[in-house]
Amino acid sequence: MKVNQKLFGKTKNGEEAYLYTITNGNGMEVTFTNYGACIVSIIVPDAQGNKADVALGFDNLEGYESNVPGFGAFIGRYANRISGGKFVLNDKEYVLEKNDGNNTLHGGPIGYNKFLYEVEIFEDEEMVSIEFSRLSPHMEQGFPGNLDISVTYSLTENNELMIEYLVVSDRDTIINLTNHSYFNLAGHDSGSILDHKLMLKASKFTPTDHELIPTGELCDVAGTPMDFRTLKTIGKDIDADYEPLKIAGGYDHNYALDISGSDVEKVAELIDDKSGRVMEVFTNLTGIQIYTSNMLTPQEHSKEGASYGKHAAICFETQFFPNSCNTPSFPSSVLKAGQEFETVTIYKFSTK
Repeated sequence: MKVNQKLFGKTKNGEEAYLYTITNGNGMEVTFTNYGACIVSIIVPDAQGNKADVALGFDNLEGYESNVPGFGAFIGRYANRISGGKFVLNDKEYVLEKNDGNNTLHGGPIGYNKFLYEVEIFEDEEMVSIEFSRLSPHMEQGFPGNLDISVTYSLTENNELMIEYLVVSDRDTIINLTNHSYFNLAGHDSGSILDHKLMLKASKFTPTDHELIPTGELCDVAGTPMDFRTLKTIGKDIDADYEPLKIAGGYDHNYALDISGSDVEKVAELIDDKSGRVMEVFTNLTGIQIYTSNMLTPQEHSKEGASYGKHAAICFETQFFPNSCNTPSFPSSVLKAGQEFETVTIYKFSTK
């Protein structure tokens, strides 16, 4: 295991940002930046040993400073959508900045992927970890509480990319953290992921209105195009005449995972038959947003000039359910003052 650090560039404010690359003994390389605590690249071998970067992204810091799609982004303070850009906590209404029509998406216009983070590196023989941390002050983005945040990325010799979130607030608040990496196991510049196969450990999903706000219902996936309980090609049903898919232009839905939430469990598997690459997803959160990049358009500064488009990748955003802060029937996203919030997500790569 080894770790390398180099200058990525200077932000528009003149602050230096760095790249940190961890390489394991299997030839897997993952690169991060302290700007936004973003994942910049994930290079893994295929079944023949040929390496490719399987994460969409940008060639330079300027790309990550704009980063409209959220490539590799650390998302907070509240991932996904909050209806009407407001919520009530302890009988007080908090009003947020709206950046998705009438709603707040991924924390608002200035998300957690738009800040510089302090860095600490931990190394041993089996794993290297990089911790990114900062203080999100009281009322940043409109959320209450001074929030001490750390997100730690670790690469193991088993080709596991582990993400550990740890936060504590000095006031009651709400929290929903995730990572917004876009995956294409054939390579970031290889086109559509509709021929990838997907498995999700989820028998229910949360349908939405036309603004992609959950209605509060839980619908069975059985007998619908939403069913991925056994491996199925992503493109098989994506254009089906089914209202939830038509509203979102593809898959952009929260699945209620069939797990306890107390242990880290396998919840998803993605397979690209052509390269033989396999990615498994593990988490202890009870929700996951599956997004097939339905709204993705070509981006300036994309890696190697790649022209990313619709369905060029898939996101696995482990999370509390969207708008859970306004939906009492959903698992609570409230974090009490002084209480630690800790969650883990793992992306594990292999070949078949």
